[in-house]
Amino acid sequence: MDLQNYYNGNEWFAYRYFGAHLEEEGVRFTVYAPKAKKVTLIGEFSNWHDLDMRNTGRGGVYSIVVKEAKLNQMYKYRVYHHDGTVTDKADPYGFGMELRPCSASIIRDMGTFHFTDDVWMGQREKNYNKPMHIYELHFGTWKANGDKWYRYEELAEELIPYLKEMGYTHVELMPLSEYPLDESWGYQSTGFFAPTARYGDCDGLKEFVNQCHQAGIGVLLDFVMVHFAVDDYGLESFDGSPLYELPFEDAERSEWGSYQFAHGKGEVASFLKSCANYWLAEYHFDGLRMDAISNMIYWRGQQQCGVNEEALHFVQSLNEGLHNLHPTAMLVAEDSTSYLKVTAPVSYEGLGFDYKWDLGWMHDTLEFFRLSLEERKNHYQDILFSMHYFYNELYLLALSHDEVVHGKKTILDKMHGTYEEKFSQCRALFLYMMTHPGKKLNFMGNEMGQFREWAEYRPQDFDILEQFPMHTMFKRFIRDINHVYLSHPALYNEEYNRACFDYVIADKPQDLVYAYTRNAGGEQMLAVFNFSDKMYMGYEVRLSGNHMLKELVNSASKIYGGKVRQESIANGMEIPMRNGQCRMDLEPYSGRLFQVV
Repeated sequence: MDLQNYYNGNEWFAYRYFGAHLEEEGVRFTVYAPKAKKVTLIGEFSNWHDLDMRNTGRGGVYSIVVKEAKLNQMYKYRVYHHDGTVTDKADPYGFGMELRPCSASIIRDMGTFHFTDDVWMGQREKNYNKPMHIYELHFGTWKANGDKWYRYEELAEELIPYLKEMGYTHVELMPLSEYPLDESWGYQSTGFFAPTARYGDCDGLKEFVNQCHQAGIGVLLDFVMVHFAVDDYGLESFDGSPLYELPFEDAERSEWGSYQFAHGKGEVASFLKSCANYWLAEYHFDGLRMDAISNMIYWRGQQQCGVNEEALHFVQSLNEGLHNLHPTAMLVAEDSTSYLKVTAPVSYEGLGFDYKWDLGWMHDTLEFFRLSLEERKNHYQDILFSMHYFYNELYLLALSHDEVVHGKKTILDKMHGTYEEKFSQCRALFLYMMTHPGKKLNFMGNEMGQFREWAEYRPQDFDILEQFPMHTMFKRFIRDINHVYLSHPALYNEEYNRACFDYVIADKPQDLVYAYTRNAGGEQMLAVFNFSDKMYMGYEVRLSGNHMLKELVNSASKIYGGKVRQESIANGMEIPMRNGQCRMDLEPYSGRLFQVV
């Protein structure tokens, strides 16, 4: 490794130099601690007694080769400070760690696993003109494996058939780098290069990704580069000084109580760049969803605090470098700001992300469905607003874990009305989501219509599918609309082209009716929604020309828990459109999707 690149923030493979690596002479341990008085190594191989590490004289780099060290043994660095204190630290570049509450690093061999996903990797792309529906997953709470967690490779065997059946193209894993507190969901890490020991080890996670790829499922990883956990064995004051964190007393802690990375420091930039590259290169992840980008755009994530220029420069450099190293991997921003050019290339003064979560769409849509019927009439434009700014960025529509926790209620329970009305409205909501331009993401459990909020300590309520028919029918509805989405190019091809979307009905606030067309891939689709509690018989819809409307989905069908007779999704009705107009019935709280032929 070129240490000058490391100090300048331009190193992408620092993990091949730092950390614990197997060599012919033993295991070489290398750590960076420039302000330390001295550093020793302790571990199982020394009966936890100090082994003096050599200061290489290269700007604070310490190293030692231990002949007795073996694979899977535990170790730590003991850092001696100039004030006389001593702290035992986990390896910042360690490839494995103990399960909490223990905190030792573990020697792993990253070269033992062999991927068999060459076909997938060779054909992989960013999916701009392909369908992409992501299933967001918390690894430990999708399903229970008796009284323990599934291991990485074990969950693959359970999860992949479910994803294929339900019509998801990708799975996004909430953070898996080692973390001490279950309640943080992985967003406050102590081991940035170590897959959490909750579910296994490096090879197990690689096998999970490998199996997904062989089944045609992409895998994205939630990547946290804004902040880190405050635990003293982690990065906090690593060498007795703020080595990784911001040094300013008023800015070192984030809104979550964690330490904020000092993105303007070269060694921190190289650490995070190497970490992002590590997950893509060594594990074959198909992309990174980068958390809390608003906190990198603005200080404390608030526009009034000003733009964080150093962090923005780091983001641009990170994304540009990752695109060069992994041209087909996707970089996705979770950003709640209106900052421009988040998904524009860095060469055009953008931040260089491939997609951005449309949190404005999420907020406006869910707020609309919470409203009473009279209130909705005054907020009719809220449903239309997303298309006013949609073409500013490459948006991804997300109903994520953040929307089903901490008293916010689940997606189903947010709906206004009675038990039956909640299901009707939720079906209409998801059909609206699937026909709205933009890639899709849904958190686990949304597809079953859960009433219980997600919690990190218990699995999803799959038993409701056996006990309550409405949930079974709702899951069938989600499955069906997912497969309709996958099979019709008009719903995903050229969706970032203004010419491929057009409103047909956008001026009926008293009726609460909307309609629009999607046009791409040689086909045209018409979506019509009634978000009121009224039954409309023979509602007029106009399109130019003479057509036949072939119904693909009616969210009010009996097979989904509604009242419209339909035995299967394959036998929807056909409606002739003559001289540019037709009339159709619209059930309360419903949506209908047609292919225009």
